[in-house]
Amino acid sequence: MTIEDVTPVPKRNGSSSDEIVAPLLPKSQGDEVAYDEFNGASFSGAVFNLATTVIGAGIMALPATMKILGLVLGIIMIVVMAFLTDASIEFLLRFSKAGKNRSYGGLMGGSFGNPGRILLQVAVLVNNIGVLIVYMIIIGDVLAGKTEDGTHHFGVLEGWFGHHWWNGRAAVLLITTLGVFAPLACFKRIDSLKFTSALSVALAVVFLIITAGISIMKLISGGVAMPRLLPDVTDLTSFWNLFTVVPVLVTAFICHYNIHSIQNELEDPTQIRPVVRSALMLCSSVYIMTSIFGFLLFGDDTLDDVLANFDTDLGIPFGSVLNDAVRVSYALHLMLVFPIVFYPLRINIDGLLFPSARSLTSSNVRFGCLTAGLISVIFLGANFIPSIWDAFQFTGATAAVCLGFIFPASIILKDRHSKATNRDTTLAIFMIVLAVLSNAIAIYSDAYALFKKNAPRE
Repeated sequence: MTIEDVTPVPKRNGSSSDEIVAPLLPKSQGDEVAYDEFNGASFSGAVFNLATTVIGAGIMALPATMKILGLVLGIIMIVVMAFLTDASIEFLLRFSKAGKNRSYGGLMGGSFGNPGRILLQVAVLVNNIGVLIVYMIIIGDVLAGKTEDGTHHFGVLEGWFGHHWWNGRAAVLLITTLGVFAPLACFKRIDSLKFTSALSVALAVVFLIITAGISIMKLISGGVAMPRLLPDVTDLTSFWNLFTVVPVLVTAFICHYNIHSIQNELEDPTQIRPVVRSALMLCSSVYIMTSIFGFLLFGDDTLDDVLANFDTDLGIPFGSVLNDAVRVSYALHLMLVFPIVFYPLRINIDGLLFPSARSLTSSNVRFGCLTAGLISVIFLGANFIPSIWDAFQFTGATAAVCLGFIFPASIILKDRHSKATNRDTTLAIFMIVLAVLSNAIAIYSDAYALFKKNAPRE
């Protein structure tokens, strides 16, 4: 995702004359710049990159949302969130075309001036750092284990080799950071990640297939109870608790910060709408199936990170092997998702700190320093934040909801190019009211629960 708006250049490959394309990499951060042209990305590569942006750590928290909402309401909420995500992305693409903007930041800047662009960059910074910290937390939980509520959940490496210094949490995360994250984060073009993105989607599907197979086997043998279909609301506190899942669901679908980068690299930028819908259909299907089978397996014992549940005796043949296969496949998936989310983070922090500097790709020193600095911050956060639910609640209730709903809806209401219809305006108001109200209640509910938990007992 580039930061500034740019002067477009004619599109190649014989598309209609009114279509334009901006190549990917600017030679400077200013508005009127030349670009190093690249617009040869394929449809499938774009779908994989966008799907990988979406299917990240959010999938691991979705079974826990089913525990709160019940299967029926939970599945309805996933579908509703997918439709709202599609609508908000359509807002961004339509108004970007009207204003000849080639980035989310340029679109916000065109609608609200420099403060709008800076606000967008800060939101991407907060959201993506939070999400990447979640990725590292999950990888640490899977490979090195975790202790929650006095119960220790063994990691894969700990189960295989016993406890050693080199398979402790800090050592595992350090080795993963230096051996996987750092090399993949050094690519300067998002299309370079299409093969790792395809592999990451395949690994997510492997995780789903194994989980579904285990659930069906246990269901047939009578080893699992029928999951709760509706939420268990017994008092006002449990009612307010329903809203705590909204930030998690919002975070699970956030991909808006990569939309323009993917469109700018497409060989035919007009394909971006079918790319978005294909990716969202794929991701929604994976989310729904994972939520159903994950909650079916563990019921009310489902943890915030469902992967942590896969260290128990499943009561089926080869249960321990399947446990390890589930956890390892998704840990590898998250390792390959990391660079696709890191890509826009680095560009936005560069635009925020060095708005007048030459392009990030033209300065290897700046590129290397930002990459090393951001990865270090994420590494430290993953070692000090205890739960993915805590990170999801913070990013989902603040930056993610702004990126996914409030900013796109605000652009519609501003309607700088007089392109918004009555339906657009109504939907934009609905998005803002839903986002602000539900997240305010979620923050209140979390704060109340935290206060009650830490309050001195009489």
